Amino acid sequence: MEFETIYKTYWDRIFRLCMGFVNNYDIAQDLAQETFIIVWQQLETFRNESGIGTWIFRIASNNCLRQIEKERRFLKSDLPNHLTEEKQASIEPQIQFLYKCIAELAETDRIIISLELEDVKQAEIAKIVGLSEANVRVKIYRIKEKLTQKFKENGQQ
Repeated sequence: MEFETIYKTYWDRIFRLCMGFVNNYDIAQDLAQETFIIVWQQLETFRNESGIGTWIFRIASNNCLRQIEKERRFLKSDLPNHLTEEKQASIEPQIQFLYKCIAELAETDRIIISLELEDVKQAEIAKIVGLSEANVRVKIYRIKEKLTQKFKENGQQ
């Protein structure tokens, strides 16, 4: 598959996945771009052992986890809110709240629900996170329950 086709096919989904991890427009944009740089560099090594989408989502998930690790190691000072408010404002409030709730989940749960929201098959999610399909189904159910509860608590639908 040609890189340009892969990029056009997966960019939005990878960006939303990254957004679910970091809940920050600019960082999500950077992570998605880094993911596609890796895809471009490694494309010739892709061996079709899994679907190309699974491979790309695994790269993106690993990239996001590295970012989260970095943030933990270097406690960064908070940037002034006005630097990100403008871009965040273009995202609907309910979607912003969903990203905020997802960002508060445990890392594995974040990966699972972000992939589920991108309509990645549960068998593929299981491969990406290294769990059984049954375990992934249970986790998705529980995560959705948690998110639904948070929406109810905050008066969202």
